[in-house]
Amino acid sequence: MQLSRRELGRAGMLALVGAALVRPANVLAQPAAPALSVAERLAPIAPELRPAARRMIENGFPAITAESLPEIQRMFPQPMPTLQPGIPVRAVDIPPAGSLPGVKVYVINSEPTLRRPAILHTHGGGHLVGSATGELAGLQNTARDLDCTIVTVEYSLSPAVRWTTSTEENYHALKWLHGNAEALGVDPARIAVMGESAGGGHAATLAIKARDRGEVPVLFQCLVYPMIDDRTGSTVTLPPHIATVGWSAAENRLGWESYLGMAPGSAGVSSTAAPARLENVAGLPPAWIGVGSVDLFAPEDIDYARRLALANVPVELLVVPGGFHGFDGAAADTALARNFTQSKLNALRRAFAQG
Repeated sequence: MQLSRRELGRAGMLALVGAALVRPANVLAQPAAPALSVAERLAPIAPELRPAARRMIENGFPAITAESLPEIQRMFPQPMPTLQPGIPVRAVDIPPAGSLPGVKVYVINSEPTLRRPAILHTHGGGHLVGSATGELAGLQNTARDLDCTIVTVEYSLSPAVRWTTSTEENYHALKWLHGNAEALGVDPARIAVMGESAGGGHAATLAIKARDRGEVPVLFQCLVYPMIDDRTGSTVTLPPHIATVGWSAAENRLGWESYLGMAPGSAGVSSTAAPARLENVAGLPPAWIGVGSVDLFAPEDIDYARRLALANVPVELLVVPGGFHGFDGAAADTALARNFTQSKLNALRRAFAQG
């Protein structure tokens, strides 16, 4: 199978908006949902977001299937995009250290003479696609707006590796950022973790690892529609108005099965891989969690915020009415998307000011 350069470029957007995935046979079977018309798919979505959702439905993206996934993955990391002048970006290959694997990161807006706050960022893509390079231009904006340094991680994708590898790659990057704070111009007491979708799940996992290992003091966790519960779409089914556009239950099963190396929803899934399974959330860093109300991840994200609050962890939860998965990127010029992004930046700004 051959995909054109244009098709491959569009496929890169699947890190946020998703596409139809064909799950392997050993993933837990679910009854096929009745096909919905375009009007039925758009009905649960906020009116101002519907034009973007309709474009996603009507334009379509090249389907990621068991056959096409290896070829699509070969395009990642994406080529270096055109970057903004005045906001430096450099690649660093962090060597292995002890049991921690080596990993490539991109350092954005570093100035050794300063003492800026910093963000360790992990990209989205359902554990299957996506890349740090694809996020660089947007992260330059965030670094400029917050006057901070950002380190984003080119962690390994599944199913080539399982969660035990990719989560340790991300943790190694976090330790490197903290250990090299002075050389990077970073305040080691003001480091946050942030990610979107699967990257939000990785950020939540980093907060857990940092708490449990006691090596890096994480100030804050910014979780953008995080993918944190393997049971969603496998042993937990959701009503039909959820996920009519964007990341679907079938995609979720494939992503989790590839990441875990076992059927999602199984009893043996580790809470280090799926943060929603963590029994004790006390002592985790303060959090901002944002999600759309019709995103597949809305129920798991709302419940995680509830549990953090009950454990006396400061948490701000933003649920956008009628927001679908990745709406802030697909409909970035709408008031709902702008307000969502501003809330995220304000939460990080407050955390850095108070830290």
